[in-house]
Amino acid sequence: MPVLPASFSPTTITRVALANVLANGAIVLTGGVVRLTGSGLGCPTWPRCTDDSFVTTPEMGIHGVVEFGNRLLTFVLSVLAVALVVVVLRSARRDLRPLAVAAFLGIPAQGVIGGITVLTGLNPWTVAAHFLVSMGLVALTTVLWLRSREPGAGQPLVGRPFRLLVRAVAAAAALVLVMGTVVTGSGPHSGDLEAGRTGLDAELVSHLHADAVFLLVGLTVALLVALHATDSPGRIRRAARDLLVVELAQGVVGYVQYFTDLPVVLVLLHMLGAVLVAAYAARLVWSVRGPASEAPLTASVEPAVAAR
Repeated sequence: MPVLPASFSPTTITRVALANVLANGAIVLTGGVVRLTGSGLGCPTWPRCTDDSFVTTPEMGIHGVVEFGNRLLTFVLSVLAVALVVVVLRSARRDLRPLAVAAFLGIPAQGVIGGITVLTGLNPWTVAAHFLVSMGLVALTTVLWLRSREPGAGQPLVGRPFRLLVRAVAAAAALVLVMGTVVTGSGPHSGDLEAGRTGLDAELVSHLHADAVFLLVGLTVALLVALHATDSPGRIRRAARDLLVVELAQGVVGYVQYFTDLPVVLVLLHMLGAVLVAAYAARLVWSVRGPASEAPLTASVEPAVAAR
């Protein structure tokens, strides 16, 4: 039996953390394939695929294969989450332990919500919860991965007004993702012909979703302008700039899919955009603090930075 090393290297932690980010993003896309191919009930029960089998059967056809394939990816994600906890616990990075444990606990939570989703016949609200937990895991593992590349989180690099604006951007990004699930639950591509819908006016919630996007873009532009006007650290400016690029690209895809009756390819691309919004918003939040090795921001400097 192989013996685990007494301590894992920073490179190993970073690689395992990145693998978790990619796996959490991938399972969102495979879940999208399940929904967009109408395979949401390809395995009509849970935790088994049928009453008599844990795996798909030939009689279930392609829908069973697609749904069971998504379930298998959950096991891969579970292995990676366990590996992340192990390598972090067997390292000197105590600051990463809460994040690693939270990322691990998110996997069984996802499994339970996914099971409830199947057992309730793809209730749109449980489908939304299933998606949003994945977005949270993408954001969480992104922060963990970024932190693992530095010796630790240091002091804030900007003053309190900027930090509050960053939080507002993150909150707006969360609102956009939540409203996106409401739009999805009110429109087509339910995952199965028998699946229910929210009953809300799809056009109305689409407009509300667009309003949330305008708010997010406006806040991000305001943050970026303020950061450049005060010559703030490059890591924060780059994070805000890249998030804005992702938001604009996602907005274009959203509008095109809306006016072209939601083609499957564009819907899947929009889901990829949602993953990127979660990841880049998390990166923006991470960027506010410098590495632990950097000189801390003193009490006398912070107000001056905020006022510049």
